[in-house]
Amino acid sequence: MSKRIQAKHKLDRRMGQNIWGRPKSPVNRREYGPGQHGQRRKGKMSDFGTQLRAKQKLKGYYGNITEKQFRRYYAEAIRLRGDSSENLIGLLERRLDAVVYRSKFVATPFAARQFVNHGHIKVNGRRVNIPSYLVKPGDLIEVKEASRQLEIVVVASQLPERDVPDYIEVDHQKMTARVTRVPGLTEVPYPVQMEPNLVIEFYSR
Repeated sequence: MSKRIQAKHKLDRRMGQNIWGRPKSPVNRREYGPGQHGQRRKGKMSDFGTQLRAKQKLKGYYGNITEKQFRRYYAEAIRLRGDSSENLIGLLERRLDAVVYRSKFVATPFAARQFVNHGHIKVNGRRVNIPSYLVKPGDLIEVKEASRQLEIVVVASQLPERDVPDYIEVDHQKMTARVTRVPGLTEVPYPVQMEPNLVIEFYSR
């Protein structure tokens, strides 16, 4: 088992939730945390602990974004006009790897990052291999023609466990996708409750 898979499963168990909604999550069998103290009764969490947990969960969901990069998203979210927590979600959902994942071109956010890194994705006809590239509404995202018959792409597009959200138009015949608008928190199909307002509070301390 790779370190990445282990880390993914460990995060699920630490949070006590199936963060990605995957059928193989260990939380489906054991809802307590990992390690020898995982089954201990937990005391009441402090405000700081609650905020930290919310940050770890949201950061982990998008394939464990680095702390430096995640802090940059926070800085941009508070700079933009409007609700900072909604802005944060909008920025995260505009990441190229997030759009590839939402479009069901691959099965997980981790696979999406690797898929983009390896040069399988084009944006408006140009190859882009930067997972954090911010897609704008109207941009055309497509799987490179030579990559469309890869097993991970074919399998992912047929997964019954999640649907493509309304703010993305996808053609799985042509393997193309287009973000129609920047989504709000209530539109994003998270399998568990995300609390970006607590993330904003964490960084605003």
